[in-house]
Amino acid sequence: MGVLKFLVAAVMALLLAACSSTPGQRVSSSVDGPVASEKGMDVVIFALGLIDTDYRFGGKNPEAGFDCSGMVAYIYRHAAGVQVGGSAADIARSGRPVDRDELRPGDLVFFNTRNAPFSHVGVYIGDDRFVHAPSTRGHVRIDKLAARYYAQRFQTARSYF
Repeated sequence: MGVLKFLVAAVMALLLAACSSTPGQRVSSSVDGPVASEKGMDVVIFALGLIDTDYRFGGKNPEAGFDCSGMVAYIYRHAAGVQVGGSAADIARSGRPVDRDELRPGDLVFFNTRNAPFSHVGVYIGDDRFVHAPSTRGHVRIDKLAARYYAQRFQTARSYF
């Protein structure tokens, strides 16, 4: 739970910085890292609000539960007004490719988790972490890209902003 408190505090700090900036100015996601867009930060805040939502295969809303692609489609539609849909592989076919070291909050990260390309997707939130809806442990949660399981299965990232 300490990680979640840290991330919420970090997001709040970024929002406060955004409030003091001029319209259209971008907010830095870290001291040396890429810059976060306003829509990207909206996506992150919305995604963090879904932590602990139940997992459900084929799920597309918080009441029924989410699978990974349903969660991403829901977040992007409600937080940024962007329509993405279909499976994780379908979502991976769109967007602008992003190098892992250029990830910005709100970008999507894709993994091969079932011996199938682009079989899992999550929302990058900064600090090498992402929000996703994995079937294991059955809830939307935060994990690290550097965690052994995900580091071995990382495939690509995409930006829609």
